[in-house]
Amino acid sequence: MQKLERKFYDRDTITVAKELLGKYLVHRINDTEYIGKIVEVEAYLGEHDLAAHSSKGRTKRTEVMFGPPGHAYVYLIYGMYYCVNVVTEQEGHASAVLLRALEPVRNIHGRTQGPGLLCNAMYIDKRLNGHDLLSDKFYIASPSNPASFTIVKKPRIGVHYAKHWAKRLLRFYIKNNAFVSKSGR
Repeated sequence: MQKLERKFYDRDTITVAKELLGKYLVHRINDTEYIGKIVEVEAYLGEHDLAAHSSKGRTKRTEVMFGPPGHAYVYLIYGMYYCVNVVTEQEGHASAVLLRALEPVRNIHGRTQGPGLLCNAMYIDKRLNGHDLLSDKFYIASPSNPASFTIVKKPRIGVHYAKHWAKRLLRFYIKNNAFVSKSGR
């Protein structure tokens, strides 16, 4: 595995979203590595994207999105589920990619077909908000032998309030992968 460099994240958010598919999310806790292959993502394109948290402007919650690329933006939804995003593009742009589903690779025993479930299975919580993804404890890496696959484009899930942004094809997933979220197919 080869850890992704900062320049990977410092690019167009849609490009980063598509290229995150097939990469490995790694969370090392003590001597145990939890690894999952990223199989579904959603792109959030900055303050002008009405579905993005950053569309409400810079707040304590969204501060990480406005920061440098290659950091984790972790937040709580419905008061009980964490979601993890990868901050993209240059500092101040406030764009990110939500990780929606993982295919378990190593030491993952819980369900991973949905953003809250994958955070639960990977032990991701608010403590990782703002975490630099170039660290040795929590990062994304390219597999040694990447497989080829077809990418499916669909509208994002649960953003009906975002007017015309709700219909944009900004959710990407690996075609026929059994670990894509149920609502994602």
